[in-house]
Amino acid sequence: MRNKKISLTIDETPLQVDAGTTIMHAAEQLGIRIPRLCYHPDLSLAGSCRVCIVDVKGMGYYMAACSSEVWEGMEVQTNSPEIRQARRDIVELLIDNHPMDCQTCERDGRCELQNLAYSLGVRARHFEGRRKRFPIELSSHSVVRDSEKCVLCGRCVRVCAEIQGVFNLSQHGRGFHTVVGPAHMKNMDDSVCIQCGQCINVCPTAAFVEKRGAGPVWDALADPEMHVVVQTAPSIRAAIGEGFGMPPGTPATGQMITALRRLGFDRVFDTDFGADLTIVEEAHEFLSRLQAATKGSDECRMMNDELASQQPQSRSIHHSSLITHHSPGPLPMITSCSPGWISFLEKFYPELIPHASTCRSPMSMLSALAKTYYAQKSDIDPKKIFMVAVMPCVAKKYEARRPEHFSADGMPYTDAVLTTRELIWMIKCYGIEFTKLPLGEFDNPLGTASGAGDLFGTTGGVMEATLRAASELITGKPADRLDYTEVRDVEGLRETYVAIGEHNIHVGVANGLTNAKILLDKIKAGEQFHVIEVMACPGGCVGGGGQPYPPEGVKVLDPDLLRRRASALYAIDGGKKLRKSYENPAIEEVYSSYLGGPGTERAYELLHTHYHAREPRGIR
Repeated sequence: MRNKKISLTIDETPLQVDAGTTIMHAAEQLGIRIPRLCYHPDLSLAGSCRVCIVDVKGMGYYMAACSSEVWEGMEVQTNSPEIRQARRDIVELLIDNHPMDCQTCERDGRCELQNLAYSLGVRARHFEGRRKRFPIELSSHSVVRDSEKCVLCGRCVRVCAEIQGVFNLSQHGRGFHTVVGPAHMKNMDDSVCIQCGQCINVCPTAAFVEKRGAGPVWDALADPEMHVVVQTAPSIRAAIGEGFGMPPGTPATGQMITALRRLGFDRVFDTDFGADLTIVEEAHEFLSRLQAATKGSDECRMMNDELASQQPQSRSIHHSSLITHHSPGPLPMITSCSPGWISFLEKFYPELIPHASTCRSPMSMLSALAKTYYAQKSDIDPKKIFMVAVMPCVAKKYEARRPEHFSADGMPYTDAVLTTRELIWMIKCYGIEFTKLPLGEFDNPLGTASGAGDLFGTTGGVMEATLRAASELITGKPADRLDYTEVRDVEGLRETYVAIGEHNIHVGVANGLTNAKILLDKIKAGEQFHVIEVMACPGGCVGGGGQPYPPEGVKVLDPDLLRRRASALYAIDGGKKLRKSYENPAIEEVYSSYLGGPGTERAYELLHTHYHAREPRGIR
């Protein structure tokens, strides 16, 4: 059924739009961009900032264009001296209650309030008097809250509730004393915050930013006694170019590696190697859970017969799936690569913790091997290795500080985590012309990776890489296909069945934790799944809380932006000869010479972890 059409005029230009269209979207069809601040296309409409006010004939007051729907015969004026002055007054009031530190602010040049002030002609501070004062809140490992820079747009509140389902933030107080923060105005570290950083992404100013991590990295690079190693997550290479003017979706792996070397890093490793390890371990864990769930059944016996018939040259990794020192968990198995998701699980669904894979994330796996396997192979004291991880995710800063990811003697495996934004700044600070760099290559022994590892950077990618490996594990034969397009381009949530040999595997994929709740509640209700992938951030890691701020006019959660970043990863995967984790010779080497195979005691010690219920301090 076709939508009803509404006829109206905007700035004396007639047009027709669908019923339910807002004034803002109707104006855009005429090439008119009404200024806005609280509006975000992926969040509910608040109409709180009033920057988008327009004059509607007969109303007697200005209306918010972002939240007002058109009606038949409406006459709208978007531009007049009076409207421009009213908008400018609103922005001037915001500016005059804002810190005067634009030149030293994290968002300088990428601040929506700053851009609004410029476009509306705000050239002076006209209002003097008392200004709001709040201390900077630094308790979190990942997120810094600076309430003096808050413009009360409510985006952070809405993204935390509507996209992530955490409901950690709300507005407290009234009038001049209104402030955004967790329940009871507790510290972020004492709240239900999962440290995903989506509040950072949607904040138009710098009221939320990531915890800075570059200082210790600069110090380590300047210390001749330290052997400074860096690893880069797959989604970094798909987004870092945006910080240097490259179009979104441009792979920039080679330039990134060369830039890191010029910064002074002694070795540049690939987190994709850790992703390949994760796939091998996760696929074996999944098989052990599947076998335990079907123990004694015809299906289980058939799978064991298939495993026994494998070719001898492929059994060095595969065969150890039958060897385990730890009891397998229940089905469905849920992926554990996203630290924001794991924090959410521990705080909101602790009864489902046994379903989470015990595999560490690729970052933590590679860091552990860098200070054990690589240190031994290179004859370097592990305490002299400073391990830096460049991640799209601010929650990785939190993950690196979890005691579960320290060595037995209390040494952190990951010493510092930088976001994509922080690395972009470091490269610019060093005067490196990124787009003119020659293409570099990762260092061995932790730099060789399959295309499956690259897929970890986008939603559905961990599932696709796992299915590639599980296919060979279950059937004992080479995979009959590598591309599982049915788990790609997931817009929030997808459930499907994937045929592997004689088995029909029920899978679920979710990004954004409100979507994950739907799958988790189905598990609690008894619905049967085999494996589920959960990514905390919209679009997966390509939409992580530490990714570059997009150009003006493009929102950070824009589906087209996320899709273009993901397309870069699919292009990298498709262009590699090595596309399966099991075929990675570097993985074979680390298993044969150091770990002894998947599922062994050493592999479990270095590559696996555990989770537990967490009750936020101060919240009872």
